[in-house]
Amino acid sequence: MVASSAVGSSKVFVATSLVARRRRRADSKSAGSKNRSRMTTNASSASSSFQMGNDTLRIDFELHRENRLRLAQAMEEKKKKSNAMKRNVVLLESGKQTQRYGTDNEPLFRQESYFHWLFGCRESDCFGALDVEQKKAVLFVPRLPDEYIVWMGKPLSKEELAKKYKVEEVRYTDELEAYLQEEGDIAVHVLSGTNTDSGLPTLKANVPSLSKIEVDESILFEEITLLRTFKTKREQEVLEYASKISSQAHIAAMKSLKPGTMEYQLEAAFLHHIYNQGGMRFSSYPSICASGNNAAILHYGHSGAPNDKECKAGELVLMDMGGEYHCMCADITTTVPVSGKFTPDQKIFYDGVLQAHKDVLANIKPGAIWTDLHLLAERRILEMLQKLNVINESSSMEEMLENRVCAVFMPHGLGHLLGIDTHDVGGYGLRNSRDRILKPGLKSCRTAKALEEHNVMTVEPGCYFVDALIDDVDMSENVKKCINFDTIDEKFRGFGGVRIEDNLVVTKDGCTSWTNVPRETDEIEKVMSGELIWS
Repeated sequence: MVASSAVGSSKVFVATSLVARRRRRADSKSAGSKNRSRMTTNASSASSSFQMGNDTLRIDFELHRENRLRLAQAMEEKKKKSNAMKRNVVLLESGKQTQRYGTDNEPLFRQESYFHWLFGCRESDCFGALDVEQKKAVLFVPRLPDEYIVWMGKPLSKEELAKKYKVEEVRYTDELEAYLQEEGDIAVHVLSGTNTDSGLPTLKANVPSLSKIEVDESILFEEITLLRTFKTKREQEVLEYASKISSQAHIAAMKSLKPGTMEYQLEAAFLHHIYNQGGMRFSSYPSICASGNNAAILHYGHSGAPNDKECKAGELVLMDMGGEYHCMCADITTTVPVSGKFTPDQKIFYDGVLQAHKDVLANIKPGAIWTDLHLLAERRILEMLQKLNVINESSSMEEMLENRVCAVFMPHGLGHLLGIDTHDVGGYGLRNSRDRILKPGLKSCRTAKALEEHNVMTVEPGCYFVDALIDDVDMSENVKKCINFDTIDEKFRGFGGVRIEDNLVVTKDGCTSWTNVPRETDEIEKVMSGELIWS
């Protein structure tokens, strides 16, 4: 826990050092034009909404005020059950502006997800407090030196920031200690938990050491994480917009594909569309544009494999890409033929994954168990593999499910929660969670929960020929006897794979998919040839 005097002074140092760097680069005309995250300066930024342009979605910051009220109510309910007497203040710390290694290059800032959920604040190096009983929000922003205006423009005043973010008060970060002293004998609730997807701890706010303050790390993480799994109507509107624009961008990439196209050109077509047409400055994650055997690399497209292969006639291309708007993510996957036409085997293979996709969507509703839906997808994929003689016809379905045969061909889970993070929080470890099933394939499921209304999920069954799994020397005999390795060697080595992914919200009696791309093989072929205009 840092000393109280460091809370504000560190932020002043950040701003002061930023100005010092600008002075050293005063001879460069571009010195003041670099992307920074500090205080927004144009007049429209003071309005109580976010919008990138007239043709993009306008988001009222009431979205975040509503989340604060939801959290305050949940914390009050928790307090009643524990008979706690102290007043309660939630304290979160925002993300910090970073620099690239030892340079003064500052990557474009993206807000820490819990802080964004509660405040919607686009600035870095802030704190935010929520008085649970009074429902009062206070945002703490860095106190910037006078020289800041020369390089970064005039910052918004505290009053303008309060209006913009719909908070009751804005103070400077060096006033945080004074604020907590004014609040008196209180319990300060900070985040303390582990993200079950990454295994990393949450960002815990640094609270000044004051005698009257009780710091509580036991409650906030579960309450706020649980609330994040239920999307409000306002949040759903943003997520639907992200999916809409990302769907359009997938079609733009699909239509640009032909033999000789480079994988990165598909990525470029997607990124251009989400920014040019949707105002999405960020993508949700590094784009996966995997042609041929690269489609069997589940997270292809990283810096060591940067979408740099030529797409060749006869191959399939798996494109897993999503745009992000106001920190809300889309995550969509399409798989299409480079030549514009599926081969007979490709069509059988693709249609098998598509049937798994359709059957899962048809069975999603409140109460459906996610791992049961995963097993349903496995059934359809195994049926398709038997049709292609990759799996021996003599193998019974129950035998294959028991021995986890499908994990050789679909090693990942069926999908995940979606929201402010692509792999959104809340999959495990909450009071409404179910334990992870530690079996091949199923252990990769990012949740095992019973679905509830207003959960937002991805559904992404896939099937792949991954050499490392097919050739695994530790494969059990019960699995080996089900697989026809000769067929794989003769027809499917280097085939790659197929994944089909939608974004959806669970409704009271089913689900609604926000993904709008061609899925049937004939639709894909007609869109790629220009015969069908998709809308």
